[in-house]
Amino acid sequence: MDPLGARSQFVDIQTLPTWQQQLGEDGEETPLEQSSSLLSQDAFPSPFPCRPDINRKIILFCGDIAFLNCTAIVNTSNESLNDKNPVSDSVHQVAGPELREELVKLKGCRTGEAKLTKGFNLAARFIVHTVGPKYKSKYRTAAESSLYSCYRNTLQLAVEQSMASVGLCVVSTTKRGYPLEDATHITFRTVRRFLENHGNCLEAVVFAVSDTEEPVYKKLLPLYFPRSEAEEKCCLPLIPADIGNSEGEPVVPERQIRITEKPGTLEDDSDEESLDLDLGQVGNHAFARMEGDVDKQRKQILQGQMSEAAIQKQHQRNYNRWLCRARAEDLSDIAALKALYQTGVDMCGRTVMVLVGRNIPVTLIDIEKALLYFIHVMDHITVKEYVMVYFHTLTGEHNHLDSDFLKNLYDIVDAKFKRNLKAFYFVHPTFRSKVSTWFFTTFSVSGLKDKVRYLDNLQQLFTCIKPEQIDIPPFVLEYDARVNGPYHPSHSSSL
Repeated sequence: MDPLGARSQFVDIQTLPTWQQQLGEDGEETPLEQSSSLLSQDAFPSPFPCRPDINRKIILFCGDIAFLNCTAIVNTSNESLNDKNPVSDSVHQVAGPELREELVKLKGCRTGEAKLTKGFNLAARFIVHTVGPKYKSKYRTAAESSLYSCYRNTLQLAVEQSMASVGLCVVSTTKRGYPLEDATHITFRTVRRFLENHGNCLEAVVFAVSDTEEPVYKKLLPLYFPRSEAEEKCCLPLIPADIGNSEGEPVVPERQIRITEKPGTLEDDSDEESLDLDLGQVGNHAFARMEGDVDKQRKQILQGQMSEAAIQKQHQRNYNRWLCRARAEDLSDIAALKALYQTGVDMCGRTVMVLVGRNIPVTLIDIEKALLYFIHVMDHITVKEYVMVYFHTLTGEHNHLDSDFLKNLYDIVDAKFKRNLKAFYFVHPTFRSKVSTWFFTTFSVSGLKDKVRYLDNLQQLFTCIKPEQIDIPPFVLEYDARVNGPYHPSHSSSL
């Protein structure tokens, strides 16, 4: 196959349908007749009611987890972190030899724990390594608790590291003897409870499964993530009696201990409620955060008297507000433009981001939502070194972003965007665009001018990025072949 037409192996999770979107697509019938004969919905409310907001965060992916572009993916291993299983083998193969060197430094991992490494050559920024339990029916309770800990600790780590998305493999490998269906019940209820309690911190949870695991996941997902009231009702009789506690953790009644907050004192509801309110304020004001007088800081900013460190802190807070908005808003209409996307890596192993100018109808879109989408997509990419490829090919006036908008974007984004951007490849520039870019990088922003490289043809681009590592729009390929002639592979040195 022509390498120019070859697509990256990495899978963009934004292109995958969510669990909510899959309702009715599989053509599977749910045993509705069971619900009417076994229970009344009014008498027995489901412990896992229909929550479309949670279902939109769930993705079932049948394929190799190593190719997902989540913020983090999970690698299941053994206590020495050198297990040989299909998931781990694939993760190591794609991530490269640096991963094995990094794992040696971790000095192992206990069953149920989760440890973090960089993603190296993966599309994912991080890898969470966890160790599932060896299953023996005699010690079933211990195995259930350990498996719960694997998923719970993984999700907790994701939240602590401000990850947007996480890809979960089947931690309970065949090698460790855990029955798949039993393990899946624990997986789903743990994830469900976590999203109920901490759902605002995660945008997507991807269950990555194999062909043999997919039927079990499809069968049990409706029990914990019903997509309609009808599905919720008909699945209720199929939910196991043991659903764990409020966090999904297995409960052993004989081990439960009741601890009162103030032994020997009578409880007073009103006092307790006011105490909760008071404690809720701790850490919310400037003194508790050790930030000084906020009003004084704002006045100093206006007078130009703020220290560099204080200005940076203020800028970081401002960026975090934009990031929170970006994560909360529906940006699907901007995503549908396919104007910004992640592809492979360049010759130096740095992530490649593609910007297609022709796909930006500036006069027709909400420009602020475009800014939010840029922040949303780029935030986890810019933590490590990256390059951008901008295709100016066949753009018109209605595709050109205003310099004020670009300046605003440059001022808002975090310092890591600027620090880790190593090159900006401007493909098929016109004389006018070169002049505009020169003025913008010279007088409006600093530190960007030396990173811009103008490329008149794809041949030059391929000296920096291999053809199979970048997804190029067909109209760009056609234009370049028409203007510059067909591409001929060469062994040119990188720019």
